[in-house]
Amino acid sequence: MTAKSILQGFCLSLSFMLLLGFSPGYAQKNTDKDWKQFFNGKDLTGWKQVGPGTHYVEDGTIRSHGGMGLLYYTGGKMSNCTIKVVYQMQKSNSNSGVFIRIPIEPREAMMPVFYGYEVQIDNHPETSGEDEYHITGTLYSLTKPLAKSGKPGPEWNTMEITLDGPRTIVYLNGQKVTDYKEGDPTPERKFDYEPFRGPRPLTGYIGLQNHSDNDIVYFKEVSVKPLGKKK
Repeated sequence: MTAKSILQGFCLSLSFMLLLGFSPGYAQKNTDKDWKQFFNGKDLTGWKQVGPGTHYVEDGTIRSHGGMGLLYYTGGKMSNCTIKVVYQMQKSNSNSGVFIRIPIEPREAMMPVFYGYEVQIDNHPETSGEDEYHITGTLYSLTKPLAKSGKPGPEWNTMEITLDGPRTIVYLNGQKVTDYKEGDPTPERKFDYEPFRGPRPLTGYIGLQNHSDNDIVYFKEVSVKPLGKKK
């Protein structure tokens, strides 16, 4: 076999891998078997509510009542992984969020707001006087969206949040919305309920927000997949 034919074969194989969604930067393949389900579809085993309101399971989905509170996963801190959340707004638009990098196990709802990151769920923040830094898929009030790909209720949305060391990447319905690295510039706080600026830990707890009686979001999947080892 000539050097030219070997090179052609390598290029063809690489093109095929990229077509299937493999990344040469990671050794691990992306398969359904890699995902660990954190919600069993039946009850809230492994989850705990803090703060006002509650979450409950109905028709195979996590649903909220009241607020503002947080349902967090008690199984330990997450790092170097991708978190997949499949959700549906009850109305055309509702407010909620997926919390990540919570530094300690929460005992009330506001500590994660100020010291963790909230990956926002709210397609129309302008209705409450907020700007695009508060739209679905952003790190709430911290990052400007690279895309606005949130679907209105009752359509289902798929959010994938990758924690890669100090880097946080958010894809929403297949489009990248956030790519943030610790230390990147952020705008100053505009409201006293926004998170404090500053670094977050590389590992942290995750949670789902219940915002209010008027903001109901259904979650039918919360799963986690570890990142493959970088070559």
